Amino acid sequence: MESIDVLLESRRHHTIDDLKADRILFHGYVKEVEIIGEAAYKLTREFRCTHPDIEWDDMIAMRHVLVHGYYQISPAKLWDTVVKDLEPIRPFIAHYIDEWSE
Repeated sequence: MESIDVLLESRRHHTIDDLKADRILFHGYVKEVEIIGEAAYKLTREFRCTHPDIEWDDMIAMRHVLVHGYYQISPAKLWDTVVKDLEPIRPFIAHYIDEWSE
């Protein structure tokens, strides 16, 4: 959740051009998306199967690309992931965290 919030807040202050121009910013975004994918990977298969509202396998696959295929990361694809994919899943993640906390 923390990484989602960091990225959603950052995108309010930056553009894809900033991401392309600033190597440190780019790698910060990469790391935060990696963390999200790693968190998904650490969930049990049972949890992922019983909570199908999120494309867990896509999140995990993205993490693998970012970690192992870092030389082929597209800033446009990374930006697209942050802009289009994170906000819709945030309420589900918040709900799952609340569910787990009970």
